[in-house]
Amino acid sequence: MTAALPTRTDVLVVGAGPAGLTLTTALALAGVDHVALEPKEAVAPGAKAAGVQPRTLEYLDRLGVGATLVGRGLPGAGFALREGDEELLRVSYASLDSPHPHLLLVGQDVTEQVLADRLGAVGGRLFRGYRLLSWQRTHPGVLATVAGPDGLVRTVQARFLVGADGLHSPVREGAGIAFRGDSPATLFALADVHLDLAGPPDTDTAFFLAPDGIALVSPMPDGMHRVVTSVPPGTPPPSAADVEHALATRTGGALRTARVRDVAASTTYRFQQRVASRLVDGPVALLGDAAHTHSPAGGQGMNTGIQDAADLAWRLAEIVRHGAPESLLAGYDDERRPVAEELIAFTGQLTALTTLTDPRLGTLRNTVLAAVRDVPAVTDFLAGRLSQLDIGYGADDRTGRRLPPSRFATPVDAPVWVLADPGATAVHGDRPRVVPAPELTASALVRPDGIIDAVGLTADAARERLA
Repeated sequence: MTAALPTRTDVLVVGAGPAGLTLTTALALAGVDHVALEPKEAVAPGAKAAGVQPRTLEYLDRLGVGATLVGRGLPGAGFALREGDEELLRVSYASLDSPHPHLLLVGQDVTEQVLADRLGAVGGRLFRGYRLLSWQRTHPGVLATVAGPDGLVRTVQARFLVGADGLHSPVREGAGIAFRGDSPATLFALADVHLDLAGPPDTDTAFFLAPDGIALVSPMPDGMHRVVTSVPPGTPPPSAADVEHALATRTGGALRTARVRDVAASTTYRFQQRVASRLVDGPVALLGDAAHTHSPAGGQGMNTGIQDAADLAWRLAEIVRHGAPESLLAGYDDERRPVAEELIAFTGQLTALTTLTDPRLGTLRNTVLAAVRDVPAVTDFLAGRLSQLDIGYGADDRTGRRLPPSRFATPVDAPVWVLADPGATAVHGDRPRVVPAPELTASALVRPDGIIDAVGLTADAARERLA
């Protein structure tokens, strides 16, 4: 996006996947000097994450890209667990208290491109074709050695270094941060296909449970479907015939007789379950796959990385732009690492539940699911968990929790501090922005990531808190 790589910056972000692009866009909107490096010359197409959760869309609304992304995707009703034609459990998003009561089905490449376009529009500095070779600590910050697309090697002095550089993160490895966990043996085959169906397509992302393995089928924009199946070790990427066989033997309804018109993408993969031992190490921070990796069950990974970026961005902005102490970064680790650890446990349990091979355990699982499928407390809990709307920090029921956008009389369209004030009659102020919230009984000071920081403050007290 810019011609010359700066030699100095406040924040050097390595990696321009969804998490890195979200962070860099938020920094640009906050006026934080930054540089983002990405080895790939362009957004890469391919089979990656395919669902954007409501909580993520709420934050992307603040970055100015939520509506654009929704326009490029397909709103899904939620998730369903099925065995053949029998529905064992349905988790609907329809009643969620969110402006986005749906799972947005859209390819990760589209999400990345929408974010990259927004980053360019707000003056972000993204350098494609640049690769981090090494880095070392200096005082203050770090000195990074970078290889450019022209083959020349340059250095960048940065106050902070952020690793959004994936599973094999050079930033994490350079910091000596452990990445503990394991890699389950189960192999999965994934194909993005156009299907000819005998009936109308479903809007649920469905997990089909079968004796010879699972099949996950999710509708996608432009008439595409994503099909994921568990397969034996050594299985090659699936062909059209392989997909048709899996649909015929593992699914139900119109999918059982579906025919594959074409295969747009096909691969096999194993996932890892790991979390970094710390997300902050002095001037270094990790987010996204560099910080945690886990089962793709439930569509949580990319969304968790974007929420990492939301939490980290406002902290960096407070330090760089408003003189907050660098110790503020410790709160990022305190809040986000437990989320990653809980996520690994949750997605691991979901994967284990759906890939049972013992017929007796499978029967028991199905019986339990059928028993709870009409219990609102269970389905509501799962909807809140999968949508990520229930994620909060700390034990205080009044703070550390998301304030639903419906509580604001006027939508918040920027990653800024907001005072939701039941006594206000109009939007006013800058830091914080005071927004009428007539449904509240007490004011709430809300962080740029949508989390309540304090309650009961006047506008003057809120300004003093942020001074």
